This record gives sequence, structure tokens and C-alpha cells, in this order.
Amino acid sequence: MKLLEEKIRQDGTAVNEHILKVDSFINHQVDPALMQEMGREIADHFRNRGITKVATIESSGISPALMTALSLEVPMVILKKQPSKILNQDLYQTVVTSFTKETNYELTLSKKYITSEDHVLLVDDFLANGEAATAAIRLIRMSHATIAGLGVLIEKSFQPGHEKLKGQGIEVYALARIGKMGENYIEFWE
Repeated sequence: MKLLEEKIRQDGTAVNEHILKVDSFINHQVDPALMQEMGREIADHFRNRGITKVATIESSGISPALMTALSLEVPMVILKKQPSKILNQDLYQTVVTSFTKETNYELTLSKKYITSEDHVLLVDDFLANGEAATAAIRLIRMSHATIAGLGVLIEKSFQPGHEKLKGQGIEVYALARIGKMGENYIEFWE
């Protein structure tokens, strides 16, 4: 998506070969018009596939997932990073290793929001190593729902996430694919 690539070039910062800061328009401050356009683009790609729910991991995935769900006219489900103090029963749970935060956390899903009747589209802001997406897919599969695919805003194509998910039979659709990155340098894949 050229619009996103231009925004990344203009307002994003490549800190090094692994860290891309897009906090001024995606994950700290949000550009609502851009987010709506990106959600519509992901929804259009997966439209007519029988999607019944859009799911995301809190918190940076919420904005694009909400806009995608709005465009598809289906509910959005948030996979929680911490068990709720009041919703501690009837949960699916799995552990995720976060590359960015260099820690493990527990991912949870209430059993009442995704069922075997659902065909779920997973949406997130970034795809790098694929650990978070793999855990989200594992959690959704615990409910016996099917996975429609993964829509991401930015894919770091030089990291193993895309191939890892493809190997699991998951279609990955990325709006911007970064082929190479370094300090103040970003190269997009066509």
C-alpha cells in the first residue's frame, strides 16, 4: 500500500535493523483516516471469505483490527495479554515469547467470544518473527474456529514470521513489506 509506505518514509524512524518506530501514526498516536483506509484495504483483501470475527492481540493491533471489523461488519475480539481478575474461568490460554520486549506473557481468550462456528481473520500492526501471531492462531484453534488469514500493516520480510506462518498454512497479507532496514534506512519490497 503506497499510502502506508509514504507515511513510513515521512514519519517513521528506522532505529536499527530490527526496530521501526511508527508511534506517531500507528501505535501511540493514531492517524484515524490512515487507519480507516488500512482497515478497509485488509477487509477488501479478505472479503467474501465468510469471516465472522476479526481478532487481534492487545494493544497496538486494536486500531487496525477495529477498522477491519467495521469494514467487514463483524465483531472484533481482543486477545488479552494478561488474565483478567474477573474473567479467570472459561479461558483459552497460551504463552507468547515477545521478541520486542524480551519476555514471555500469557495470552488469553474468553471461550464465549470465539467458537467452532467462527471463521476468524487475525489482524495486527507488525509481523516480524511470527511468535505473537503463532500464539494467537494457537489460541483461536483451541476454540475449534478456523483461521481466514492474517492481515498486518507492516511486515519485516527479512525476519522469519511470514515463512513460519505460511508453513502453517496461513495466508499473510501485508500492506507494507520491508525487505531491509538499518539506522535511518528502509527498503520496501514491491
